[in-house]
Amino acid sequence: MGMAEQWIAKRMQTIEMSGIRKIFELGRSLQDPIDLSIGQPHFPVPEPIKSAAHAAIDANRNGYTVTQGIPELRAKIAAWLQQRFPGCDRETLITSGTSGGLVLSLLAVVDPGDEVILFEPHFVSYPHLVRLAGGMPVVLGTYPDFQIDVSQVAAAITPRTKAILLSTPSNPTGAVASRQTLRDLTTLAREKNVLLISDEIYRVFCYDGPLCSPAEFDDQVLVLDGFGKSYGITGWRLGFAHGPRPLLQEMMKLQQFTFVCAPSIVQYAGLTAWDYDVSGIVAEYREKRDRLVAGLRDRFRFTVPGGAFYLFVEAPWGTATEFVTEAIRHNLLLVPGAVFGRRDTHFRISYAAKTETLDRGIEVLNRLASRS
Repeated sequence: MGMAEQWIAKRMQTIEMSGIRKIFELGRSLQDPIDLSIGQPHFPVPEPIKSAAHAAIDANRNGYTVTQGIPELRAKIAAWLQQRFPGCDRETLITSGTSGGLVLSLLAVVDPGDEVILFEPHFVSYPHLVRLAGGMPVVLGTYPDFQIDVSQVAAAITPRTKAILLSTPSNPTGAVASRQTLRDLTTLAREKNVLLISDEIYRVFCYDGPLCSPAEFDDQVLVLDGFGKSYGITGWRLGFAHGPRPLLQEMMKLQQFTFVCAPSIVQYAGLTAWDYDVSGIVAEYREKRDRLVAGLRDRFRFTVPGGAFYLFVEAPWGTATEFVTEAIRHNLLLVPGAVFGRRDTHFRISYAAKTETLDRGIEVLNRLASRS
């Protein structure tokens, strides 16, 4: 073993490079790939938001901001929270992306040996970040319909359970938790004195009705949210968290010594983004969902997603990895479901793509399915 290898912390042995990033790198080597792999909006950043970022640079808003975020942006979010959750006293923190908020929350909450309940299939980083904080992921399955079974959660809670982490709408399934499920889950968490963390980064991409947040039922719920998916600014790293004041204050303290603050010019651009109407974009993505569902329903099995911009599909033959490997040979990039958990039976399609790309993907998928 070389000297450099000896320096690597043991915690890094539990973390592998994201399978999605591997697909992303592979896609760069293909000629004109049909890319339905990366979970990133395909639309350009709206011009008013770009202009606001330019203006912030020109106005020399390039230095640090206060750790918790610029007061103007926090005030906009606080007013929205009062309207959405009347009477609740929720603290707000502007974070370096939703992932930044997730890191802060888990490091602020999880002690070594604590358990955090996750739902499989889950976002790729969840179990890794729990382990980074010294915790133990407790993974509960949601196949085949990707809905949470609250009785299963109740059975999994132990004296070591510190938190429950869910995403709704979900990455990778697009599933939206029902209002009753969230009410029951919130009640359970309160009774067991367990923190409920709700990742709501896909909040605006909810196609069959407005999103219900568990924070509607308990002001002790921690919500992680962000700007990246809604406005196509994933690379700008702008998120926010809201929840109980004592917890948010600890997250602020931690941000001060890690991320310092969210990017300054992006926070000022966020003032414009917050007031930008994305309903047209959401309607376009709903149409893309329906187009994909209609195009694949004859040859594939799946649950129609209620949100986000993913379809999680059962492989028609072989393992999902085998099917995805064959798809890549046909210039189609997908993500095998094993990236999101322990099962290699499904694959994820991102329909955040041009309609032409989507149609090309549908044609290849149907051709591959008939080879079973």
